[in-house]
This record gives sequence, structure tokens and C-alpha cells, in this order.
Amino acid sequence: MDTRISANSILSVATPEAFEPQTFDDPAAAVDCLQALYERNTRFLCEAFEGLGKNGRPVTRFRACYPQVSIETSSFGHVDSRLSFGYVSAPGVYTTTITRPRLFRHYLKEQFGHLMRNHGGGVTVSESSTPIPLHFAFGESAHVEASAADTIDIPLRDLFDAPDLTTTDDEIANGSYEPGPGEPSPLAPFTAQRIDYSLARLSHYTATSATHFQNFVLFTNYQFYVDEFCAWARQQMAEGGNGYTAFVEPGNIVTPAGADRPEADYTLARLPQMPAYHLKKKGHGGITLVNIGVGPSNAKTITDHIAVLRPHVWLMLGHCAGLRNSQRLGDYVLAHAYMREDHVLDDDLPVWIPLPALAEVQVALQDAVAEVTGYQGYDLKRIMRTGTVATIDNRNWELRDQRGPVKRLSQARAIALDMESATIAANGFRFRVPYGTLLCVSDKPLHGELKLPGMATAFYRTQVSQHLKIGILALQKLAAMPPEKLHSRKLRSFYETSFQ
Repeated sequence: MDTRISANSILSVATPEAFEPQTFDDPAAAVDCLQALYERNTRFLCEAFEGLGKNGRPVTRFRACYPQVSIETSSFGHVDSRLSFGYVSAPGVYTTTITRPRLFRHYLKEQFGHLMRNHGGGVTVSESSTPIPLHFAFGESAHVEASAADTIDIPLRDLFDAPDLTTTDDEIANGSYEPGPGEPSPLAPFTAQRIDYSLARLSHYTATSATHFQNFVLFTNYQFYVDEFCAWARQQMAEGGNGYTAFVEPGNIVTPAGADRPEADYTLARLPQMPAYHLKKKGHGGITLVNIGVGPSNAKTITDHIAVLRPHVWLMLGHCAGLRNSQRLGDYVLAHAYMREDHVLDDDLPVWIPLPALAEVQVALQDAVAEVTGYQGYDLKRIMRTGTVATIDNRNWELRDQRGPVKRLSQARAIALDMESATIAANGFRFRVPYGTLLCVSDKPLHGELKLPGMATAFYRTQVSQHLKIGILALQKLAAMPPEKLHSRKLRSFYETSFQ
């Protein structure tokens, strides 16, 4: 029988020098310390890997751990009840592991600042007992095992820690995590390994680095929106930026503000599965657009990963089937509720859990529709309808016996049907990311109005530009809000982590 045990038994473990915990009452200083510790430990692993084969057969295992931050409080005292994050609700010790402090610097400073103000104490930076996998120490797009295959005959997992998927999960975000006796409670919704896993996936699926993602995200299911967004973004750059600093396309192709073309004359040979485009602002305050394609599986996949970046809001802009005879092609649908027949999140978020409409997002979308179209008040009903959007996992549902689906849609008072919106909203609810949906009616299959080639071309030419303008304006309105107003208490459960 084959054995997975190396012939050379490795007993010792080499680690960086022990780190003495430090307490800080200045958020920036705490992040500086986390960054120095993280970079020291990842550098230790990278240098150990680079030295393989140079000094003979390895006789030790290499290990370095993630930094962590913690806070301890002994008071049940209430903080400002208007807040939806930034505090712990009961006495105890709270901690979380940290990765990529440089990427999350702005976010971490904000979270530490809230904790210090709300609890009147400092945060403690220390070294955790969670190993940093070698794959993640190298950062995005590293092909570690392939590059080492020719230099040593020992499996890398005998020498370095690998990603541990048995502990890389969403239990904290799902509300199912229970600390063991004497263990600290979680301070953040995601652990460092869970974040690193998603950062690697983001680069793979979108062909852009996680460093480029912005806090205000648009999802779409059509390339037409991407083309329109790129044209608008390039115009912003050519005009000096208009508050934006750069436009980034798949392949990390950057057009800086004030330029009319990218810095490098390079394009990808082929687009990734879900290409992303980033119109950047300082502090990640710009807009990211992701073309997720068609289907709830893609919608879940990409939101699973973008969630670790803790965006302030994400919106779905796409096309839908209008279900009411009174609707016309080109009308807008503002989702106030969701009927979930997509099934991809059933194990994480049961269908009996309601997804509330978030007032701040709904108002921003409705106001944006009014401003762009010129319709106001009661007249807005001429082109927009609010109500339930149903999301289904079968694109060709019309080819089945329609009596069952149509009856359910009617009983739910649904006004539109698509394949992504409820999934995106459900993951927004699950991960505490404010969400919203504005769709455009592109066909009416229940009434025999199907998209034909000529009709589709004319429809896209006239409606996509207006629809995208509405989505961008809505995000700009939401970006103007203080984060503590935008992040709703509706998304918080009984026992929440402090971090947004």
C-alpha cells in the first residue's frame, strides 16, 4: 500500500522569534503593528521556501502564525443604541485573526476606532496559534507547489502548513459558531484563513487584484452594461477623474486620472469567468462593476468572496421577465421582497428567513430613477413598479408545465422573474452587506413577448445607458451617507461581531 509518510521523519519546527503582545489606544499604531508582524511572518515562510534545496535535504518544518487583535471588557453598559456595529454587547474577551493588514488598513482603523470610542479601552495585538498557509503567504496568483516540485522530494505539506478547509468556513457569519469553554468570542465575521481563501478566488474569477475592489459594488448579468460602464469610466479619466483616481480593467490594466488610455498596451487573451472593473477613489470609495453572467451559482460564488472585503453596499442591475400584463418592455422593477427558488443558499440561509427591504437603499434607488428619467411622484409609477422579485434556477422554466410555477408566482404577488437577484440579496443579508435590486423588463414570456434579435438590439441600445446611470447615481447617493447610517440594524442578529 502506498504511504504518505516521508522517509525522513521531521521532528523540529522552526518559527519566527516569539512576539510580545502589545496594547494600543491609537488605531493607526495598532494597524502598523499588525502589518509589521504579518509581513515578518510571511517573509519568514517565503524565505524558508526559497531556501529549499540550497542547503541539502530539509530537517525541520517551518511555521508562522497570523497576527490577531483582541479586546476585553467587563461591563454590560449600553453603547449608543443607534449603532449597528462597532461594539461588543456583553463582557468577555473577543478576538480575531488578521491577514493582509495593508489591504485592510482603512477598514481596520475604522473598526478599532469604534471599539476604542465605545468601550474606552485599547486593543491588544498578539500572535495567534493559527498557522499561515504557505500558499497564502505568497499572496495572490502564486503557484507554490509547481515551482518547488523540481527542487525537493518531500511533500510541501510535510514542511509547511497548507490551507485547512476543516476550519475555513462561514460559521461565524451564519450565526452557528459557538466558542468552547474558556475560548474568546469572535470579533469579526471572517477569520484570516477564510479571507485569504476568498482573496485568492477573487483574483481567479475576476482577473483583478483584491486591492482594486471598491466599497460600492454593481452586479450585472449582461456585457452591454460593462461596455457602457467602461465608456463612462474612460470618459471620467480623460476629464481628469472627476473625483476618481484610476480605472482598472481585467488583467489589472490601469488608466490613471488625466489619461485617455491605459498605462500599459496590453489586453487579456480571454476574459475570466466573472470579469470586474473598478473606478477607484481614495479609501476604496469608488465603484466596482462585476459581470456575473447568468445564474444563481455565479451570484453566490462571487458574493461569497467579495463579502470578505466588507463593502458598504452591493446592487443588482440586470434584466428580468415582467410578469404583469401592465408592464412594458423597458419598465423598471424595484425589488421590495424576494421569492427564493434559486436553492443555492438553502443550507446556509433557510428559505423561511425573510429578506427585509433596506430603506436607505430603496430610497436611493427610487430617487435615482426619478432624477434620471424625469418622472416624479405618482407619475413614476408609469415606468417603475415595486414588489416581489422571484429568482429561479431554471432558465427554461417556460418549457415546463406552467401551472405550478405560475400559480406560485401569482400567490407571491411577484412582478418579475430573474436568476440572480434573490441570491445576491440573500448573501447580502447573510454577510451583513446592504443590498438592493433594480431590474429592467426585457421580455414578458407569460404574455408572448419574447426578445427577438432586432427587438433585443434596439432595447439594449436605448435602455442600458439609462439603467446604468441610475445604478451609478444610486451608489453615489449611498456613498454620501455616513457608514453608520447606511449599515442597517436590520441585518444584525442577537449575538453579533463588532466588526462591520
